[in-house]
Amino acid sequence: MSSPAGPPAPAVPQQPVPAGSAPWVVTLGETMALMRSAAVGSLAHLSSVDIALGGAESNLAIGLRRLGVPSAWVSRVGDDPLGTRVIREVRGEGVEVHCGIDPERPTGLMVKSRPSATTTRVDYYRAGSAASAIRPDDLPVGLIEHARLLHLSGITPLLSESAHATNAAAVQRAVAAGVPVSLDVNYRSRLGSRERLAELLGDMLEHVDILFGGPEELSILAPAVAEDDHRGLLRALSAGSRREVVIKLGADGAAALAGGDATEIAEAPGHEVDVVDTVGAGDAFVAGYLSARLEGLDVPARLTRANACGALACTTPGDWEGSPHLRDLDTLLAGTGADPVSR
Repeated sequence: MSSPAGPPAPAVPQQPVPAGSAPWVVTLGETMALMRSAAVGSLAHLSSVDIALGGAESNLAIGLRRLGVPSAWVSRVGDDPLGTRVIREVRGEGVEVHCGIDPERPTGLMVKSRPSATTTRVDYYRAGSAASAIRPDDLPVGLIEHARLLHLSGITPLLSESAHATNAAAVQRAVAAGVPVSLDVNYRSRLGSRERLAELLGDMLEHVDILFGGPEELSILAPAVAEDDHRGLLRALSAGSRREVVIKLGADGAAALAGGDATEIAEAPGHEVDVVDTVGAGDAFVAGYLSARLEGLDVPARLTRANACGALACTTPGDWEGSPHLRDLDTLLAGTGADPVSR
C-alpha cells in the first residue's frame, strides 16, 4: 500500500449543503484518467491511445444518475488537464461533483491495453495521486447527513491512511445521521493484501447496511466460508444483523439475503449478451440494485434490474459509458418475461 508523498493535502473550503438540494446517494473515491488502446497490440508498438476516465465510485454515481437517482461524488484531482477532464466528464453526466484541486499531486492514471484479441492489460499510476491524499475535511458539511444513502468501496481505504480515515469519517457521519451505508468490497490486489483489506473494513462492517461483492471478495470478510459456498457466504455475512448481502456472480446472475429475520435467499439469472468490455459491469450492477432499493422494489426486482444493468454495461467499451438508462433495461428485459423497470 502506498501513502501519499509530499506535504499534507491543502484544505479545500467546503460550503454547507442545503437539505432541499441534497442528492439521494453520496459516494467518494478516486477517479483516474484512462488511456486505452482501441487496437490489439502492445503499447510498446501502438501509435495512439484514446483518453477517457474511470473509477468505481464515479462509475456508480453516473450509473445511478442515468437511472434517475440524484447522486454526488467526492474526491480530489490534480491541478492538471487530466483532472479538469475528470471533473468535466463526471459533472457532464449530471452528477453533483465535490472535488478538491490538489496543487501538489497529480491526477491518477490508468492505462488499458489489449496485448491480444483475448486479453486485457491494465497498468495503474496512482501512487501519491491527489485522490490518495483525500482527508475527512474534504467531506462537505451536510452532504452525507442529508442523503438517503452513503456508498463506499474497498478501494479507497487501501489508497492511504488519510483515505482510510476519510472513509471511516464518512461512515461515522452517516451512522450519526441515521443514513444507511452501502459497501462494495471491490478488492484490488495491487493496492494491498486480502488480510489488509479485511483489517481495514473490519471496523466499519458493523455499520454496513448493504454489502456487495463477488464470491472471492465476500470470502475476505468471511474467511471461514469457502468461496464456492455462495449461500454460506450470504448467511455468514448477514447473520445476527440487519445487513443486506448481495453476491455478484457475473454471467450466472446474482443472489441476495435481506438480513434481519429474512431466511429466504433470492436469486436471479444473468443475461446472454455480446461482451465487449466487462470493466465497470460490477459498478453498473450495484447502481441498478441501489436504484431499485431506493424506489422501494423488493429484493427479486432489485436483482433483476441489477443483472440487466451489469449485462448492458458489458456491451460497450469503457468503464461507465455502457451504464444504461431505464428505457434500455426495458428493451433487454422484454424477452425474459420480467416486468418493465421504467416508470
